[in-house]
This record gives sequence, C-alpha cells and structure tokens, in this order.
Amino acid sequence: MVRSLRYRRSNDERDLDTSILLFTYAIFLSSFLSTVIEDHPNLIWAFYSLTTALLRRPLNASQPHEVQYCIRYLRYLRGQSLEAFGVPRDDVTASLVRVLAFQQVSELGNAMQGVEEMSALGHELLASDLSETRLIIPMENFAEAVAFQLTKSWRQPSQQVIECLREANTRLPDSHDISYALSCSLVPRFLVRKSIHDYEVAMVPLDKVIASYSPADTPSHCVVQALSLAADLAHSRSLFFGNPEYLEDAILCHRTYLGSLSPEDSNCGPTMRTLVKLESRRFGKSGVKKGLPELHSDDPEVIDLSSFSHLAASLSQLNPDNSPLMTTDGHIQHIQALKSMDRITNKAEIKEGVKYCRLLLALLDPLQKTPDDIQNRRHQIFCMSGDFLFHAFKITNNPEYLNESIDIYCGILKVPSAQWIYFWVIRRLIISLMSRYMLFNDSEDRHEIMQQYPIAVTDTYATVPDRFKVACEWAHVSHTFWHSSTSTAYKSAISLLQDALAFSPTLETQHFHLFTMRDHYEKLPLDYASYQVHKGQLKEAIETLERGRGLLWSEMRGLRTSIDQLCMVNSHLAEKFAAVNRDLEALATSGSLSHSMNDGEVDFSEGMDPFGRTVVKQRKLLDERDSLIIHIRSLPGFEDFFQAQSFNTLCSAAARGPVIIINHCKWRSDIIILLRDSPPSLIATTHGFYDCAIGLRDRLLAARKEGLDSREYEEALSFVLQTLYDLIGRPVIQRLHELNVQEQYRVWWCPTSVFCFLPLHAMGPIRSDGPHKLYFSDLYIPSYTPTLSALIESRKTGSHSFEKPSILLVAQPDESMPGAWEEISHMRRLKTTVTTLISKNATPSAVMERLQEPEHRFAHFSCHGILETGRPFDASFKLYNGERLTLLDIIRSRLPSAEFAFLSACHTAEVTEESIADEGLHLSAAVQYSGFRSVVGTMWEMADIDGQFLAKHFYGSLFSERWEGVPYHERSAEALRDAVRELRRRKKTNTERWVNFVHYGA
Repeated sequence: MVRSLRYRRSNDERDLDTSILLFTYAIFLSSFLSTVIEDHPNLIWAFYSLTTALLRRPLNASQPHEVQYCIRYLRYLRGQSLEAFGVPRDDVTASLVRVLAFQQVSELGNAMQGVEEMSALGHELLASDLSETRLIIPMENFAEAVAFQLTKSWRQPSQQVIECLREANTRLPDSHDISYALSCSLVPRFLVRKSIHDYEVAMVPLDKVIASYSPADTPSHCVVQALSLAADLAHSRSLFFGNPEYLEDAILCHRTYLGSLSPEDSNCGPTMRTLVKLESRRFGKSGVKKGLPELHSDDPEVIDLSSFSHLAASLSQLNPDNSPLMTTDGHIQHIQALKSMDRITNKAEIKEGVKYCRLLLALLDPLQKTPDDIQNRRHQIFCMSGDFLFHAFKITNNPEYLNESIDIYCGILKVPSAQWIYFWVIRRLIISLMSRYMLFNDSEDRHEIMQQYPIAVTDTYATVPDRFKVACEWAHVSHTFWHSSTSTAYKSAISLLQDALAFSPTLETQHFHLFTMRDHYEKLPLDYASYQVHKGQLKEAIETLERGRGLLWSEMRGLRTSIDQLCMVNSHLAEKFAAVNRDLEALATSGSLSHSMNDGEVDFSEGMDPFGRTVVKQRKLLDERDSLIIHIRSLPGFEDFFQAQSFNTLCSAAARGPVIIINHCKWRSDIIILLRDSPPSLIATTHGFYDCAIGLRDRLLAARKEGLDSREYEEALSFVLQTLYDLIGRPVIQRLHELNVQEQYRVWWCPTSVFCFLPLHAMGPIRSDGPHKLYFSDLYIPSYTPTLSALIESRKTGSHSFEKPSILLVAQPDESMPGAWEEISHMRRLKTTVTTLISKNATPSAVMERLQEPEHRFAHFSCHGILETGRPFDASFKLYNGERLTLLDIIRSRLPSAEFAFLSACHTAEVTEESIADEGLHLSAAVQYSGFRSVVGTMWEMADIDGQFLAKHFYGSLFSERWEGVPYHERSAEALRDAVRELRRRKKTNTERWVNFVHYGA
C-alpha cells in the first residue's frame, strides 16, 4: 500500500511494479488473508488493491495487454459481498466502467457488447449516492467510448445506452464529453429516419457544447468535435430536405468549424471543399454570382472495367452467411465499383457487369435485419444495380435486363427502411416502366406508371423543386394518356411551383429560380388551361391562367393585400399580418444579393452572411404569415382570405370592356373573350396556329438584330402584322361584332407565351379608309394587361381622378437625344401644373421623392431606357450623371395617388428573348405595380424625334374638352391612339415607329 501511494506521488514505475508484485504475494498468503478481521488486510481488499494498481498501468503506462486481466478481476469482485470486506462497490463499478471504456477506444474487444455493459453499469452509478466529483470520470469515460464507436460506424445504439447518457447529461450538465456523446447516440436515428424532430433532438446537447465556445478562445478538443458533428448534421439535413434555410445553416456551421481549426489541421482541406460545394450549391440555385475557390473533383478513382470477371469470381465463392459484404468495407468496395459501371459500353463487358450484379444481389437480402448503416448501404447497392441493368438494356436492347431493373426497383419499394430513397427509386422505376410500355404497349405498365407518380409527388423526403419537376412530368404523361388523374397532376404541379418560388427570398432569386425551371413552368398553366378548355371548363381555364402566370407580380401584390375589412373585425391581427407582409416585401426588394456579398471573396471565418440572414429571415416570416392566415381564415366570413381569385372576381376585369386572352399551347391554342356579365366566349383557332405564332416571334426577333430602321425589319414587321390579323384579328373582330361589342370600344389584350412579343394592337391592315390603311387600333381602343389581377388593381380609382392632374416631368437630354428639349418645351406649355426635374435635378432619389407627393398624379419620363440582358430587375431609366432609377427602385415605392405615367424612353415594355414572357418583367409593368393606373410604354427602341411629336398630340387629346365624366388616366389609351394616328400620317414614318407605343392598364 505504501509503494502504491508513493507511485501516485512520484510516478516512478518501479514503485508501481513493486506494489503489484507485493499485492500478488499477499493474495497467495491465503492462511493470513482468508479471514475477515476488522482493521486488518483481507483477501478481497488485497485483490481490489491489486486491480487498482494494475489499472494504473494500462491507463497511464499504455500497456493495454493487461486490460483483460483488470476486466476479469473487477467482474469477479462485483460478484462478491464487498461491503463485508470494506471494499466500496461503487468504486469497483466505476473502475470497471473506466477499463471497459479504455478497451473500446483501444479497439481491444467487442465494441457493442462493451458499450451495453458500460451503460448498465452507468445506470447503477447514477442511481448511487456518488457525488458529482466521483461520477464525472467514469461517466465521461463511458461517453468517450460511446462517441468513439458511433463516429466509426453510426450504428444506432440501444435505448439503454441513450437513456444512460441522458441521465448522465442531467446529473452532469457541465460535461461537454457527455453532451457530445449523447448527440452522437441520437444521430443514427436521424440519419435513418430523416426526421426533423430527430435532428432537433440530436442538436440540443450539441448546441450546449457549442454555446460555450467563443471564436476569440482556443477551443477544447470536445468543442472542435461538437462543431464538426454539427456541421455534418446540418449538411445532411440540407441534403435530405433541400430547404434554403437548412443550406444556410450548413454553411454557417462549416464556417464556424473551419474557424476553430488551425491551418495545419488535416481537417481543414476536406472542410474547405465541403464548404465550397455548399456555397456553390447555394449560389447556383439562386443565381447570385460570387467568386469561389476552384473546386477539384474528388470523384472516386475509376476502376478497371475489365476486372468485373474477377469481382464476379470472388463473389461466387461466398454465401450470405459468411459474406464480407456484411462489413462496412465490403459494402463500400462494391458501391464504388457500381458507381463506375454506367461508363461501360462494350457489350461483352455489359454481360460481365450483369453477371456481377446478379451474384452481388444473390448475397444480399434487402429484408434481412442488419444494422442501420449496413442496411442503408444495401439499399444503395440494390438501387445502383437496378440502374446498371437499365443501362445494360439501353446498350443491348435486351428486355431481360429491363425486367430485372424493374423487379429490383419494385423490391426496394417494399422495404420500409428504404423509405428515404423511395422518391429516387420511383423516378427510376417510372423511366423503366415507360421504356417497357413503349416496347410492348402493356396496359399494366401504364397503370403502374400512373400509380407511382402521385406517390413521388407527395414524398416529403424529396425537395419541393424536385417534386415539382416530377409533377410536371406526371401532368404531361397523364394528359398524353387522357388519364383520370390529369387534373390532379396539374393542380399538384401548380401548387408545388408556388411553394418552390417561396423558397427564394428576393425577387432577383425568385426570377432566377423561375428561369431555371422555365422549360416546365412556362408550359404548365397553358397546358392545363388547354386541357380544361377541351373539357368545356372555360371559367376554370381562366382561373388557371391567372394562377400560373405573372407569379412574381402576383406574389408582390399579395404582400399589399388590403386589410380594411379585417381591421373592422380584428385590428390587432390585421396589423400583425400587414407588418409581416411589409417585412417580406422589404426582403423581396432588398436588391441584388450578389452586390451585398464581400467583393466576391469567400470569408470562411465569418458568420452567416447577408444572403444567409435574408434566407433565414424570410423563412421565419413566411412561417409566421402562414400561422396568421390560418388564424384569419378561422374568423367568420374570412374563409377565403388570401386565396387565389375565383372566376367571379376575375371577370370584373372586363367591367369596362372585353379582355381577350390568347392561350398559346401545343395541345390546343384558344382565344377566349372575357365579358363582365356573360359567359366567356371561345374562338377556335386554325390548324397550324401554334407553330405559326412561334414563327412570327422568331422572324420578328431575328429581323430586329438587323436594326429597327433596316429594310429587313420593316418587311418582317409588316408581314407579322398582316399574318396576326389573319390568325387572330379577323376572328376576334368577327366575334366582337357577334357579341355586340361596338367598334371604338375599349378592349384589353391578355396574351401568353410568344404573343407577349407580338404587337397585337397594330394587326392589319384590315382594310383601307380612303387614302389611309386601317389597323386593329383604328377599330378598337386597345390596351394590354399582363394578368387580370393587374387590370382589376388598376381600376381602384383615386379621389382626385376627375381633377385636372399636375405632371412631374423627368427629363435627361443628352447628345444622342436632342429632341428631348423640344419634348420638354411642349410639356411646359401644357395648361396644367408641370413640375420639372431636368439634368442635374433628375437624380433617382429626387425623382422618387417627388413621385411620392400626392399632387403628382401624372408622370412623364423623357430619357434613356436601359435593358440588362438576363437581369430584368436592373432595367432602368438613365438619369443625371449616368445614375440609374431601376425597375427594382420603382417596385419598392408605394404611390397611392399615382394615376398615369408616360414612359417616353426605349424598351420600357419590351419582352426580350431572355425574358420569361408570361412574367411581364419590364419597366411599364413595374410602374403600374407601384401605383400608376395607366402607363404608356415602348416595345423596343424609340426614335428620338417621335417623343416631342407624340407628347404634343397625346396631351392635346388628353386635355381636350371632348371628354366628360371620364377620369383623366382612363383617357390615356384613346389619347395614345389619337397621337399614334397622327404619327402614322407623318411622311417618312416607318411602321415600327408607330407600332412601338403600347398602353397598359385602365
């Protein structure tokens, strides 16, 4: 005992060795030590002392071969009546926990068996009277062992292990090791079940460890481990669910973890690469540009494809009972092999690959009960084998391979533990089934295809954008088959489209998101409306076109939903709803996130960047708004609050004249005339209508590249106008006559797809009236509206509409537009108040400030209009010193007194080749959204000399005394027609100059 004591003070190993030897001698003096004598040595005490001394050797002197002796002795002691011999049982139990933990981290014994034994012992210790000081070491040893084993394989531990760690975490809340181990024990459940709840439960103890870390301090080893695990968990969650806020959290966690590492740490490189991937994924989905380090491929090494015969030969010697596939390394080896098999094109090698897959699958039973990590890898092997067999079918056209791939996919869908990959398996299954259906035309395959689509579309393990793409595919296939699920498929797709759009925080990123989905998005509402028209559901078709088009403007208008009626019922709820919408609008119009990043450099030490904070804030606001909407809809009379507008509401758009909707769709194109008090009127289109319209758009855009003043463009435009009249104008005019819509009435065009590029207002010539040719605008007073909702909104007349308006004139003449000075002169001579902002006074801030003033109900812009290819929200008016008043600046404004704007500038209503046509993202639409009821814009570049002439005749007509009882802004469409007529009559005015001007709104 004295030798043992001196060793603890001196660390002289000679004392420890002598102590162990003397304890061993004492044990063999059985005649002396076999009797229990008070205050005298006894056999059990001597045995306990020997074990304690031995424990110091393996744990301190790194001699692990004696661990087995210690475990055996301590287990023996626990079987004795220790209290009778004066040996503390809790100390024996604590020592056994310590040595078992050492055995685990030294990998000297059965991992799971040792962990289970430790957890049982841990429960004993936690139920004892041991103080926290004496509990901390054995419980932290236990925690370290659990964490060590789990981070090797992530196999789900027993409930006993989890409960022991939970109890220890409660008793010892300041122990980082225990908190970390508890999180580790909960991670496998999340990885298997893919549940947000499981993620949150696993993160609670981890967050406690991380909260103690300050970037200014040197982190402990446990803190670094916790940061690493948090980064991995956040990464997995972002992959499983795809929510943008989860991706931002993963980026933040990886930045924080990277900031805790020293530059020499071997984990820096892999963490940096993961972070770059995450940043690239985030920016790739949003369209935000930012400089990122070059990312080198870390794809697995390409294996020798000729080695499949050897792999197959090795598998043929195995059976399911002794297969090394049961090990993690065995599974990974074959997963890596399967990854490269899609590169095989040689038919002989295809045959070897098929043989290999068959042997591999014969050794695996997907329903066999195995640890979760092994089970997940088995699912991967089955899925990848099915992929290869389908690949083999495509190369060889052998239907046997196709049938096998289908059988494999169907087999995976029967395994409950594979639910997290059902979505991807179903996608593969549908492709395989479709291939077989195309071969054999078996109705059973078609039936199975249609059964699988709704399962995939509603699979919450998949991201919303992925589900949206499958829903679009479902809609197309069901429409092709004229299947009973067609309407359900289209409704699902439109709903998911709107959900996917909500995943982007700003208008800029929303537009990019739509642009990346344009192949699916642009056709979706048009196709569904076409299907509904075919079914005789005209009202529903109009609702569909409204719901599926102009999404960005609709979303923004929703943020300005009137709360007047709600205020009368519950003012507090109304204000909360309005406040959330204001915050969402501020985020949506917060500008280019790419400009808010730090000079294109990735700072891996910073916390969440402006982009991330915007994303997270938007998601919180959307969740809050959803809760408020549910509350509001529970109020009597508000059941339809914030719902899509019904046909009965939409038809009010035709209150002042018919709205002509053109649905351009490959299935069938239609012209629908919307009337206020009569059912919609359908005009059947001619054969070739769809392709002809595309041809007109393409010819016009191609000729525009030759120059607006070129002969090619003049000829192309004349041809387009004449063909449009034959295609649309003649049948529309005939139907308007049949509907008793008299000539010289107002009509509104609401086009879709390629018709958004075409000048419908100027179709013709229709006939001649003396020396002058007549066009559509001579028979009717045409306007445009991107959506019915926009037109309805423009009808909300202000209190000053019948008073003569004052005009805010914004002008920025330069050497390329000298005619602007004459235009300014005409404006100043008008018999109304004209406030001018010219040259240096015309700055963006000054313009927006003056527009806010209630007396400026009219605005006239005479300056350059600038387009930015692919960036519609950067379209702008060029003002003083080159400063830009952008489309986004205009959207941010609220101008409740505004009524009319004349945009005497280039490109203000232009739809370009890079545009999403049905979104109508141009300056005219932005001005209308900001509050102006009526707007005059230009479809392309305008001639400088036309501004002064048009302004003179436009305002001459607008302020003439022939009007009575008509609000001034509602006179603007006819006033524009009058001015354009005068422009047409001028000598040497070519067609494009007068066709250029269009009217939007009321």
